[in-house]
Amino acid sequence: MAITSFVAYLNLEKNYSQHTVLAYRKDVEVFFAFAKANYDIFHLEEVGYTIIRSWIVLLVDAGVSNRSINRKIASLKSYYNFLLKVGAIESSPLAKHKALKTPKKIQIPFSQKEVSAVLCKIKDTGDFESLRDLLMIELLYGTGMRRAELIGLKSSSIDRFQKTIRVVGKRNKERLVPLLPSIEMTLEKYLIERDKLFDAVCDAPLLVTKKGVKLYDTLVYRVIKAYFSETSDKLKTSPHILRHSFATHLLNQGADLNTVKELLGHSSLASTQVYTHNNIQTLKDVYAKSHPRNKK
Repeated sequence: MAITSFVAYLNLEKNYSQHTVLAYRKDVEVFFAFAKANYDIFHLEEVGYTIIRSWIVLLVDAGVSNRSINRKIASLKSYYNFLLKVGAIESSPLAKHKALKTPKKIQIPFSQKEVSAVLCKIKDTGDFESLRDLLMIELLYGTGMRRAELIGLKSSSIDRFQKTIRVVGKRNKERLVPLLPSIEMTLEKYLIERDKLFDAVCDAPLLVTKKGVKLYDTLVYRVIKAYFSETSDKLKTSPHILRHSFATHLLNQGADLNTVKELLGHSSLASTQVYTHNNIQTLKDVYAKSHPRNKK
């Protein structure tokens, strides 16, 4: 079974995150266990689409969402593409597979008022954790970076002279994002407090816990949820909604789609276009100002 080699390929050649690699590996291993138990398959190279389809039916009957099933099949498809690449198979059993239909997932951004309310609330205190939380939120909203990118920031990521921050995104792709003056001010205060508590070196994580340990996913999620749950009635208050808000607010203010694409670190415009759901009032305003028949 080539799962070990597949994992090495994802790590070394595709530069996928550990979270993604673990998810892919688990999906392939679960499917292999299914094929072995139900069809006496001992090598995934022997699998045909009929077996995969029966697994899909089983998942549907178990109440697994179409979105989750599509993700599992994407992992399996990646595995078979790897086998094609190394010459272990001549064709993929998923070559003609079509993804299951899923409802469009609408992410509702925070309003500018909601973001401002949270930022003002945190500014009322000046202890280390409050400054860190403030910087965390300002970076997520002011640069549009992902949660994993925020956690991966180092002290050396900041260029104070150029007033930029170097963000390492998916597949280790780097991009430079400008820093707003408000972020620079918060950063300066945070670094002073951090350096009082810990001996930070150039390669140390930028954002740390009160024990000096690098931030982790659940902590970032809890911080964002805690603050925004108090000021927003939205059902979803995750770090990604701040990234969504960043893109939406820029586009609503007339920012160019290509510029937003570069700031977000997207590889294609298709990913950025998810954020182009301008509200009806914005559309009305632009229409009223721009259409030649509306000129007085």
